[in-house]
Amino acid sequence: MNRAFKSSESSPKKGWTNTFVYWLQHSVSRRTHIAFGAVLVMFLWALCFPLINYGLSASPPMTFAALRALIAGAVLLAIAQFQGRAPIRTARLWGCVILAGFTATSLGFFGMFYGGGLVAPGLATVIGNTQPLIAALLAWAVLQERLSRSQRYGLITGFAGVVLIGGPSLFGTGSQIAGMSYILIGAVGVAISNIVLTQIAGRVDTLRAMAWQLIIGSMPLALLAYWTETGSAIIWSWPFVATLLTLSVAGTAAAFILWFWLLQHATLSRLNVYTFLTPVFGLVMGAAFFSEKIPPIALIGVVVSIAGIYWVNKTDVSPPKTLVVAESIQPLE
Repeated sequence: MNRAFKSSESSPKKGWTNTFVYWLQHSVSRRTHIAFGAVLVMFLWALCFPLINYGLSASPPMTFAALRALIAGAVLLAIAQFQGRAPIRTARLWGCVILAGFTATSLGFFGMFYGGGLVAPGLATVIGNTQPLIAALLAWAVLQERLSRSQRYGLITGFAGVVLIGGPSLFGTGSQIAGMSYILIGAVGVAISNIVLTQIAGRVDTLRAMAWQLIIGSMPLALLAYWTETGSAIIWSWPFVATLLTLSVAGTAAAFILWFWLLQHATLSRLNVYTFLTPVFGLVMGAAFFSEKIPPIALIGVVVSIAGIYWVNKTDVSPPKTLVVAESIQPLE
């Protein structure tokens, strides 16, 4: 039985906390665990572009991006070291981690932080989340993950909803189009890294892999900042520090930990469908905190995206090809 959902066969110890945990484990289905975790990850990811937009008023983009990656990687590495996680041992595994660092962190953050300063946060979140379709297609082509009919319909419907959400702003000019292009480049990087990391799932400790890919990926960002942002200094303040730490710890480190916990229990193509919730959260945050207007067609897109998520989840959750467990990592037969 999977450790994440394994519970004792005996009665729980006395005390309201243990009783509540025991009740929660026995009354909440695995699908509900996965759904709740996935929605939480999408909310944390939706925070990123609003926080990036705010932080760019005090920091040049590549410096900000490098700091985010380095802090998040250091947090994950410290946790892995404290828990005595197994090191990354082989050259092939290191090669995959380095490639993930260059795609997810270097390329992904490059697009996010340059584009995040040119496009409103809600729209940026929408564009960034075109990556689920890319990742699902790559999972089908590379990992041979079979998409059921409902999953195919859900992906198509969800992507159509994202197009409707972003449609009113897709005819912009100048800096807005440049910003969209940057964000799409970042989305491709994230989609590729999802495939790379899934290939080594079961053979490397998740925390160490994520820590090192962030740290390694921060290096090209730091070099780019050195070459292009000389003379641009960070305007340090408590709000900026809070923004940087929230983005690094909650929006990156914690979100990565939860995401890979979810990958233990569901296929990549299915989990990626949940990312259609991120644009919904992003538009709400943009309207609430940045006075972004949500036109009627975008509201229709929100409904269509949610319908796509419902369609995919009409079938049972199936396990991934590899099962990542912190203490004992092994592939499924």
